Amino acid sequence: MNLSRNFLTTGAAYLIVGISFGAYMGASGDHTLAPVHAHINLLGFTLMTLFGIGYRLIPGLDEGLLPRLHFWLHQVGAFLLLVGLWLMMAGKVAPETIGPVFPILEAAILLGAVLWLVNLARRA
Repeated sequence: MNLSRNFLTTGAAYLIVGISFGAYMGASGDHTLAPVHAHINLLGFTLMTLFGIGYRLIPGLDEGLLPRLHFWLHQVGAFLLLVGLWLMMAGKVAPETIGPVFPILEAAILLGAVLWLVNLARRA
């Protein structure tokens, strides 16, 4: 698994989604889902691009189990959180229904970030 490439290409895909989402909001004049747009760009494009650059530039950072766990925790957590946030803010799912899932997804993303920090402390 090439972590750098995977993070960078996934981040680029989120960039396209984020730009498209922003263009749609701008054209429609409806900015109700602006928080979803911001999360797509920050959790998706920005963080994944930074992780990808880090894994590319720091020798040995992509070795072992921690980086792979980091990758999958961030991928699954961010994707499901973004979909859930969109479903809730678009009124498709009640906050009472989906709200309890958010802390689990946020914990996955946080755990991935902790693994990133531990890995950096060990190898950078």
